[in-house]
This record gives sequence, structure tokens and C-alpha cells, in this order.
Amino acid sequence: MADEPRDTTEEQQVEAEGEPLEQRLAAAEAEAERHLDDLRRMAAEFDNYRKRVARDQEALVARATERLVKELLPVLDDLGRALQAAEQHEEATLEEGVQLVHRQLEAALKKEGLAEIETDGRFDPHVHEALLSQPSEAEEGSVIEVLQKGYRLGDRVLRPARVVVSAGAREG
Repeated sequence: MADEPRDTTEEQQVEAEGEPLEQRLAAAEAEAERHLDDLRRMAAEFDNYRKRVARDQEALVARATERLVKELLPVLDDLGRALQAAEQHEEATLEEGVQLVHRQLEAALKKEGLAEIETDGRFDPHVHEALLSQPSEAEEGSVIEVLQKGYRLGDRVLRPARVVVSAGAREG
């Protein structure tokens, strides 16, 4: 049998064309799925980027506020000392004016998130700085005197409270 031209029926032509058509459809679907996966990955990366930028911006704002508040702390301390001095000399007008400024500054700092660190009770090395340890009637390890107030800004300690800690009762 020599090479004779084949008579192809219409059905054989459809089958011959159908197979490549199915392969092309499968390839197109696979390519579409790859593109969809790429888009999903890109959307997830963009969402992560957006969240990271928002966190970075919040951190930047927090640091700027922290810097400002740190600069204002000595002013608050000085006004507190001036109030103590004014009370001793009974200069009512000066005292009222300084009290007003002190209240305004304190309110502005509180509005920015400043909070005074509690100093009554046990010594906490995370928020207190022990400058001295003295024998006293108070329980050992308790704060007996505050030498300088400590402050937090949000959940961060800006400045620890400088305190005197009880060493317990004197043995005599």
C-alpha cells in the first residue's frame, strides 16, 4: 500500500481540530490562573505595604510627640518648684499666675498622652530609678520619697521616677 491520500471525514476533522482546541483551552486556563495568582500576590503585597507605611507613620508621629514632651518636662518641673517657693513666701499673685501656667502646661501634656508614674507602693525597676536606699519604718522595697517625678507617654516610659527606697527598719 502506497501512500494514498486519506479521505478525512468531517468527524475526523473535528476530532483532529478538537484535540488542539482542548489543549489550547487548558493552556489558556492555566495562564489565566497564573495571572490571577500573580494579581492576588500583588494585592497582598500592596496591602502589607499599605499597613507597613501606616505603622511607620504612626511611629514617626509618636516619636515627634515624644521629643516635644521630653523638651517640655523641665519646664513642668521648674514651674512646680516655683509654685513651692511661692507658697513659702506667700506671694499670692505670683502663685496664682504660676499655678495657671502650670495647669495649662500639664493639661496640654496630658492631652498629648503624658501620664505621671505612680510612686506610692513598691519599687518597680521598670518605672522607678532608685537613687538612695534608707532605713525606715516602711516595708523594705517600698518608695518612701520622690526626688523627681517620672512620666509615661502612652505605654513608653519617658523618664523614670527618681525615688528613695526603704531598706527596712533599722536594727538597733
